[in-house]
Amino acid sequence: MLRGPQATLAALVVLVVLCCALAACGGASGGASDGASTAPSASGGATHTDLAYGGDSAAQKLDLYLPAQGTPPYPVIVAIHGGGFLSGDKADGQIVPVLEALKRGYAVAGVNYRLSQEAAFPAAISDVKAAVRWLRAHAADYGLDPSRFAAWGQSAGGTLAALAGTSGDVAELAGPHPGDADQSDRLQAVIDWYGPISFLRTDQDFRAAGFTGPSAEGAQSFLSQYMGAPLRQVPDKVEAADPITYITPDDPPMLVEHGTADSVVPVGQSRRFATALTRTLGPDAVTLRIFPGAGHVDPLFFEQSHIDDMLDWLDARLQ
Repeated sequence: MLRGPQATLAALVVLVVLCCALAACGGASGGASDGASTAPSASGGATHTDLAYGGDSAAQKLDLYLPAQGTPPYPVIVAIHGGGFLSGDKADGQIVPVLEALKRGYAVAGVNYRLSQEAAFPAAISDVKAAVRWLRAHAADYGLDPSRFAAWGQSAGGTLAALAGTSGDVAELAGPHPGDADQSDRLQAVIDWYGPISFLRTDQDFRAAGFTGPSAEGAQSFLSQYMGAPLRQVPDKVEAADPITYITPDDPPMLVEHGTADSVVPVGQSRRFATALTRTLGPDAVTLRIFPGAGHVDPLFFEQSHIDDMLDWLDARLQ
């Protein structure tokens, strides 16, 4: 079965098509200007676009959607887009399912981060952490609750959400000159949809799942591009990028989901992550859902009933 660069490209095409379809059904409002406050969003609240949370790159911006329902301070979902660490955008269709949370009184922050063509690891996770700290520093300005922050990401975004969840306040991932350093980047809940974990186990996990194709360790794989070198040449960086490396008993509850027919990220990655989490956090803090026959960016993840399940899980932990 197909995997490797061709499978990655195919999954990204599916993602674009799916996100466009979702957006056509009533997604986020479009264009943005620096720090602009737009008209009410589809769910009635104000939207603040292109808020700069850092000064190292033009990529360090976020869009903040506020709910019409509920009473401030609002719990916050930090939405982290996927795209193999080399593509995607905070305002593309990936934000659409997360915006359903506005109807339940959540604020949603769609975050851009430096992609691998601009800067290799740890730039992306440093940016996510900077965005969390910035949101906390400006919580009073937007009616946010700094004690109720979740991250929700898919694919590469799932990796970053998981890593942000397990590495709360780890200085080594905060960047050389972190902004809002007086704020915590810890999260209170994480949703990880099929994020790559333990990159050097990828080929092994693909073989176990019955997939064949180019090695994930090649120089042109999206994982090697994210690391800035072929994986085997930078094992220390690969370990530092692995959410499992940082697991501690005080990590937030996590929901991990994956399909067994995923030809871009093998399902064994999520199984291993959930096992490691459960060993330290206990079974009550970890929810693993495996979907037989589901592929990468499978439409079932975006069905309304499934999004409702995601929000029910968050409600039980943040509302």
